[in-house]
Amino acid sequence: MPRPLDIACLQTRPMPDMGSALDEALPLARSAVQAGADILFLPEYCGGLKTEGAAVTPPSAPQSDHLFLQEFQSFAREKRVWVNLGSIAVDAPDGRVINRGVMIDDQGAIRGTYDKINMFDIQLSDTEVYRESAYVSPGHRAVIHDTPFARIGHTICYDLRFPDLFRALAQAGAEIIICPAAFTRKTGEAHWHVLNRARAIENTCFVISPCAIGPVPGGGESYGHSLVVSPWGDVISDGGTLPGVVQARIDLDMVAETAARIPSLSHDRAFSLASDTDRSVA
Repeated sequence: MPRPLDIACLQTRPMPDMGSALDEALPLARSAVQAGADILFLPEYCGGLKTEGAAVTPPSAPQSDHLFLQEFQSFAREKRVWVNLGSIAVDAPDGRVINRGVMIDDQGAIRGTYDKINMFDIQLSDTEVYRESAYVSPGHRAVIHDTPFARIGHTICYDLRFPDLFRALAQAGAEIIICPAAFTRKTGEAHWHVLNRARAIENTCFVISPCAIGPVPGGGESYGHSLVVSPWGDVISDGGTLPGVVQARIDLDMVAETAARIPSLSHDRAFSLASDTDRSVA
């Protein structure tokens, strides 16, 4: 019997403060609920994003006093809908921030959080440099959210390039893995679609990746193209290059069906690594 789930990705623009981020996201959230979504997925730094040179400097607050989080808790409670905040910036004890994803249930309660593990420290060109670790304190644990719909593994943006994290989540039972992002336009054009499809194919699960769209205040640009990818690797929905709602209905039974056809999650074998100089000559 099919297990349908109506989902919506909110493809929002990066905003410099929490108030403008709420003005951007809440109308899209209302539209998604009106269209029948059971669960909403927002991008990375949906509560605001700025850059200062190579530093990522999103507006932040303690989790207990975070305006964007509180407003979406109220929204989830009012609309009786689950909401995943792909990530918001939460104050860290060391003076930096935590890039934290939050799962909110339909009563407005926080059901789980994930702190981004892999830091975006790269130099794309002489002028385009990012040093996320200068401002962001990394996480150290992988997270699966248990919801009434499915087990949902949580990753964030640059995590997409680390297949072992996705593998661990899938082998722990995740039927959906989300990768909310503010992927840069340059890397997005080259790698976004192929990496999302690869992670879905490798792990025979749905990959849902809401991505911010448009210029980042202070410099940089997000790629958009929020994606819903099937366990077979087909792109079910693509958000393109404009702000809006990416709506899709998925059948969660497809996860087990695909795994039965290609049971690669149970076929991992231990191996050692040797170079030619390590091997003895018979």
